[in-house]
Amino acid sequence: MRFMAADVANATGGKVVGQNAHLDGVSFDSRSLRPGQLFVPIVAERDGHDFIDDAIARGAGAYLTTREPQGRRTAIVVPDTLAALMDLGKFGRARLDASTNGRVIGITGSVGKTSTKDFARAALSSMLRTAASDKSFNNDQGLPTTIMNAPDDVEAMVLEMGMRGFGEISRLCAIARPHIGVVTAVAAAHTERVGGLDGVEKAKGELVEALPTSGTAILNGDDPRVARMASRTSAHVVTYAMTTTADVAMTSQSMDADGAVTMSVTSPWGDVTVRVPAAGVHMASNALAALAIAGVCGVPIADAARGLESARLSPMRMENHVTAGGARVVADCYNANPASVAAALRTLAALQASRRVAVLGVMAELADEAVEHRRIADLAAELGIEVFGVGTDLYGAEVITIDDAVSLIDGLGEGAAALVKGSRVARLERVVSALRLR
Repeated sequence: MRFMAADVANATGGKVVGQNAHLDGVSFDSRSLRPGQLFVPIVAERDGHDFIDDAIARGAGAYLTTREPQGRRTAIVVPDTLAALMDLGKFGRARLDASTNGRVIGITGSVGKTSTKDFARAALSSMLRTAASDKSFNNDQGLPTTIMNAPDDVEAMVLEMGMRGFGEISRLCAIARPHIGVVTAVAAAHTERVGGLDGVEKAKGELVEALPTSGTAILNGDDPRVARMASRTSAHVVTYAMTTTADVAMTSQSMDADGAVTMSVTSPWGDVTVRVPAAGVHMASNALAALAIAGVCGVPIADAARGLESARLSPMRMENHVTAGGARVVADCYNANPASVAAALRTLAALQASRRVAVLGVMAELADEAVEHRRIADLAAELGIEVFGVGTDLYGAEVITIDDAVSLIDGLGEGAAALVKGSRVARLERVVSALRLR
């Protein structure tokens, strides 16, 4: 999105110091900044102000700051850079009203929101100029950044919305003003912050409550907590489901050797068969949500399906690899909660394999971590899967290190299959990276 430094000052209540520069997009990370972008130094674990010189060296057209400018490029002085970024997101969202014409989509859920976002972007892109959250840009700094980096002529905007407490999704909705809201699941994720599943349901429902009467809530009919959110919105409701009656429903499915599902789908816009380009039945649910999004946005169902089949998921989501020894590795290392780990284990169990191993890191931010980890261990035992805990004994399984995990999987022969999954704090992507180097 193209704008001027004066626009930034007007939107944020800031003051321009220097020339009124032409700008194109924003970045809060100097390492990935593109020439001409506005640099936004966020004050968090590290103070982004310390990287202003680096951002300027990389071609920043201007920068926000709470400090006294030192005559280096155009600066916009504001009281708080994060608050200014959020205000700038509101400015950008207003600029997109005409081109998007009601096709601003917010997606939340305890599991599946990033994959649903990726599938939706692919399905919509078959017909519409589409922008979407990069990676998991789903918080106070990521969402407005996504908006400000959208093309000026974007026709559909897909925004992921994370939840780590009450009021966060409402705050994101105040910036994004979604016309379409999608809720994928309510599960045990960040439960320690909201007091359990009831709190997760309440917080996730903030999205449908924010929708206008003229909008559409797209709800997972297979999840009772999500389905009953229909009573919390005045918007039109569209449901999707794999196992229950819904507007967009899977009527049959089969899984190939890679764990990818091919499914037949019925919808208000016609019927279609689609191959989901990711392992796991749970990915089929996310694909149904994407087809519902495309249908609501006016994309023909056949075009949406073709687009979805070419989708590329964000990194570390049910990625398939084969080791030098011939073992299949399913890498799902971005995050983990009981629902997503259970789904990944069931996917592993469905693969044809002579031996199945799950290398699991800790599931973080759970209200009752001991109980939830033991439930996962019990499920793995029922499915005939060996569990190894990387740096944690919460699964009641053998505790191993990152190096041990690499050696374990590297030693699996042809015909075996392994799952690598854990919360971000476990950093299990190190296992996958090491395996790729062998």
